[in-house]
Amino acid sequence: MTDAVSKIKETITSNDVVLFMKGTKEMPQCGFSSRVAGVLNYMGVQFSDVNVLADDGLRQGIKEFSDWPTIPQLYVKGEFVGGCDIITEMTMSGELDTLFTESGVTFDKDAAEKIREANNG
Repeated sequence: MTDAVSKIKETITSNDVVLFMKGTKEMPQCGFSSRVAGVLNYMGVQFSDVNVLADDGLRQGIKEFSDWPTIPQLYVKGEFVGGCDIITEMTMSGELDTLFTESGVTFDKDAAEKIREANNG
């Protein structure tokens, strides 16, 4: 097992919600990372952000670990959830709320509703 893989496993098991992204939640460095971090921040989700740009091994390692070719990648309770498109769809359908609720992750239900209203209106 590579260092990157063991680092990834440790990160996703020790944090309820982890976003592997380009940049940080305060300073995202790509539009897709910014969108997912923005949704999580807006919904008040406590999450750990991992900047893959700071570590090439990690940047490649996370793609191999999840067998998913793109960044960002969201993990909830150690399980890979998806990238930007999947998270966006799950937010709009309410599936993300359900996942957070079932996983015991605290989030602002009103904020989640506001996102849906703003995008469906």
